[in-house]
Amino acid sequence: MILELPETLSNVLGFLGTACCILAYAYVTYEDRPNRYLQHGLNLAGAVLLLISLMVNVNLPSIAMETLWAVIAGGGLLKALLSRRKRLRPSDDTTLH
Repeated sequence: MILELPETLSNVLGFLGTACCILAYAYVTYEDRPNRYLQHGLNLAGAVLLLISLMVNVNLPSIAMETLWAVIAGGGLLKALLSRRKRLRPSDDTTLH
């Protein structure tokens, strides 16, 4: 045990994390044009919740996987934010007539 949490709370958080990851997967599978913020946000939330649960019920391979899952989801959110900023920025090619 790395984190002191009641076993029941740890399990509830783990199940919520699992639900977030499954919802993100289903969303991307069935939505023709998925919102990247929702997709990556659900994945990040799921990974963090599962990591909290895994700090109580330690399983090192699962901790490694969820850490990488969170890093990838965080990178996806960052990429979406940077892409949005780029689209919202006025073009540098505008000329005054």
